[in-house]
Amino acid sequence: MNINKEEKTPWICDKCNKELELRQVKVLYLGGNFEVELMQCPQCKMVIIDEKLALGKMKEVEKGLEDK
Repeated sequence: MNINKEEKTPWICDKCNKELELRQVKVLYLGGNFEVELMQCPQCKMVIIDEKLALGKMKEVEKGLEDK
């Protein structure tokens, strides 16, 4: 059996049972807004926010608000 290492198991929306798609999404967080690529359900628009985003860009927004 030849297994392709590039293949990944798709993310499936628990609510809609649709495969999530990588899309450009506008995010509003603590009064700051920015666009990022996130996995999003094409039907209900639910997104997955990964740890890198939560601890990176969102942390920057929090820091910017604290500095004001």
